[in-house]
Amino acid sequence: MTWGVRFLQEARGREFQEAVTLAATVPLGWIIGCPLLGFISDKIGRRKPVIFSGAAVLLGVLAWVLFGDPAILRGPTVGILMGVASGAAMLPYTVIKEANPRELGGSATGVINFLNFTLSAVLGPVFGSRLVEVAKGSDKLSLEHYQAGFQPLLYGVAGAIVLTLFLRETGSAARKV
Repeated sequence: MTWGVRFLQEARGREFQEAVTLAATVPLGWIIGCPLLGFISDKIGRRKPVIFSGAAVLLGVLAWVLFGDPAILRGPTVGILMGVASGAAMLPYTVIKEANPRELGGSATGVINFLNFTLSAVLGPVFGSRLVEVAKGSDKLSLEHYQAGFQPLLYGVAGAIVLTLFLRETGSAARKV
């Protein structure tokens, strides 16, 4: 979200107001995706397939945003899809509570929240530095700069997909077995 407005302005040529509106569709997707993916996870009694699927869709949408043809799929649909898919990121909060003793639920949730916000705070400036590095002093960032600068984000989401394979299933269907 920190870089979304600038990306839309500099790499995709959007005006500021339109860029802000489009960037705001991601949190709108969270409003839909977080409860929807939580419901689906509860309904099937599994966490891993929903986390895996959400991350896979997020990887596809991020790759599309960076490398796809915006004439084919663009606008609020892309932001909402990104938000819905990234809504799966709330499920690890459930997993950590289910994987730990009940009396440690608050501590476990605090730890995952700490990790989430710490990484968010640290990675914003890291990506900013990477953009400066790939731009090599250019006054205006181009699409190619953003593609090179944010490519590690794709690797991070792909890494999360791989790590999901090693996650212990904690949903109700796993407890019945």
